[in-house]
Amino acid sequence: MKIKQANAGALTNFEVLDFLRSRGATSDPMGCLGSVAPSECKVFDYLFHSAACNQTRDAVNEFLKRCEKFRLAKAEKLNIINLRPSGQAEIYPIIEHCDKRLTRDEAKGIDQVQELVDLVVEVLPPKPEEIVDDQEMPNETTLEQN
Repeated sequence: MKIKQANAGALTNFEVLDFLRSRGATSDPMGCLGSVAPSECKVFDYLFHSAACNQTRDAVNEFLKRCEKFRLAKAEKLNIINLRPSGQAEIYPIIEHCDKRLTRDEAKGIDQVQELVDLVVEVLPPKPEEIVDDQEMPNETTLEQN
């Protein structure tokens, strides 16, 4: 592989996950022997359990196209794609001066922050569900028996 232009731009977590898949990375530590480094498998495993695992290139491109009206910086778009915020409280820390840049006029029924949240929820797939391991979460009968 030859690097044509170093630091050409930031990648979304989806793009990194897609690249690692193409190299043969898996969540199985035994499957990572050979073609990919152990650190790449750890990154793959982390991203596989993040919002990136359910995203598609079409969904990311559609989000980028439809969010143009909000005039977000590239880094803000990248963070929204990576974090997939699903509420207004999660949007405010991502967008610099959010309260000044995104309009909120209750009289006219305009709330751009909520519009952005709705766009994220509509276009970007949800985060994977957290898997609860039964061994880590003791139930009431186990506690009573002890």
